[in-house]
Amino acid sequence: MKKLGAALLTTLLVAAPLAQAKLSVNVGLINVNPSDTASALDQDKGAGLVADSNTQLGITFDYQYTDNIVFELIAATPFSHHVVGAGNLTGVGDITDVHLASVKHLPPTLVAQYHFLEPNAKFRPFIGAGLNYTVFFDEEASSTLKAVLNTDDVKVELDSSFGIALQAGFNYHLNEKWGIHTMVSKMDINTDASVYADKTKVLTSDVELDPVVAMVGVKYKF
Repeated sequence: MKKLGAALLTTLLVAAPLAQAKLSVNVGLINVNPSDTASALDQDKGAGLVADSNTQLGITFDYQYTDNIVFELIAATPFSHHVVGAGNLTGVGDITDVHLASVKHLPPTLVAQYHFLEPNAKFRPFIGAGLNYTVFFDEEASSTLKAVLNTDDVKVELDSSFGIALQAGFNYHLNEKWGIHTMVSKMDINTDASVYADKTKVLTSDVELDPVVAMVGVKYKF
């Protein structure tokens, strides 16, 4: 998957010199809000997993191929999510969320955008579609999960994900160099989650995160 993403970027960089490229960078806050639909455990379909939202520093790079076609690479500092129980794993009494694990991820995404209106318009909306590759790391089981499994030797693993991304947004140009950048993306992020207790796989789930990713930031044209 990493090789495919690198190949796409290489193709873009090789073809682009013919188009007199214009580069810009967007910096701001970016939020990843996973779907609130619980992903069922294979061992108990009445129990599920849900991840909370997280906001980080977002950095996107725009490559203007033509007046209307722009390629955008979305990056950010690592996102961190709590995974909580749903259904049969929902808390009891005053506890509403059972914290089961924490996980970090990076979801670099390459999107091709179509920008409407004239190139010199201050307000330019756009739509886009592309590919997302998400890598998970620093998975940590919570003390609650360790207590449920009756061991401190608990390991959580999430596989990397590859999927499509759809996007809409707009740029508002303040002057020749500076502007405002906003975008909302829907990303297809699915991962196979496995929990090991004493080195034995005890829980599995096909986790469908499918988050809405939103960003508001400042644009600078080089």
